[in-house]
Amino acid sequence: MKKGNVLILAIAATALLGGSAWLYAKKTGGHEEKKTSLRIGVLLYRGDDTFIGTLRNSMEQAAKEYEKETGVRVTLDVRDAKRNQLTQNSQAERMIDLGCDVLCVNMVDRSAASGVIDQAMESDIPIVFFNREPVAEDMNRWEKLYYVGTDARESAVLEGQILVDAYRKNPSTLDRNGDGVVSYVLLEGETNHQDSLIRTEWSIETLKDGGVPIEKITGGIANWERNQASALMEQWLSDYGNKIELVLCNNDDMALGASDAIERAGIVAGTIKLVGIDGTPAGQEAFREGKLFGTVESSKDIYAKRIFDTAEELAMGKEVTQEKYFWCPQHIIAN
Repeated sequence: MKKGNVLILAIAATALLGGSAWLYAKKTGGHEEKKTSLRIGVLLYRGDDTFIGTLRNSMEQAAKEYEKETGVRVTLDVRDAKRNQLTQNSQAERMIDLGCDVLCVNMVDRSAASGVIDQAMESDIPIVFFNREPVAEDMNRWEKLYYVGTDARESAVLEGQILVDAYRKNPSTLDRNGDGVVSYVLLEGETNHQDSLIRTEWSIETLKDGGVPIEKITGGIANWERNQASALMEQWLSDYGNKIELVLCNNDDMALGASDAIERAGIVAGTIKLVGIDGTPAGQEAFREGKLFGTVESSKDIYAKRIFDTAEELAMGKEVTQEKYFWCPQHIIAN
């Protein structure tokens, strides 16, 4: 072999050995450079949803506190899908192209998470889903998928318990006309949405199990929205008048919409009992004003911080401290 070729081989071998040593040192912490910034893609199903907006604000606050404590710069790149799953898929692709370290995804369609997961897996980008839980088959596809949310059954049971406790204390609180039956109307979230179905089923089941004699007058889908709920309630007040004693709502925004209609009808606040779920700031204010009989709150700070902390742990290559699913604690707000 010529001397020149030997020299080239020697240089190449040295480079390879040096590269291997550097990689080893990086894995063992020897020469690892500290990560100084995080980019987190946050994909929302609908940015104008009150509860989601509250979570977003709390996540932004958690990011600011983390920056202050660690000196690591955090970019939360928030995108609103406006209820369009195809839009959200495109937004996920864009976030990955921009080099996001992790995605936090509030699915438009919980049954369509596979499209987002496929893109993330291909680029090895972890995902923290929140609020709208993907189906189990999708969640089990990869070890880098996590979910943060509230237990819909627990929310509903607590909502029902507000009314059971009130009825046991004084039946006339709910049975305003004293006929031995509490007549109610029901405001539901989205059609076939898991949380909506579970909240409806278990709030009613809790009332029955608690010995509250109930009779459904009517119900309708208001898609979690205040305006839609208000329109439905206005029609029901026209159709059924004083027969309505209770309004069961899958969330606070719909309870507030029903309250708006009751106020427009000139009915004194609190005459018809309204209960919701979420414990939003507006919902809690309405409770203090006597417009809502009660609500169920999940701590937004705990909720949002868990989303952020899991995202940060994944992005920084740390051991993730939560299990695959994290259920945020909830509590009753009622008198």
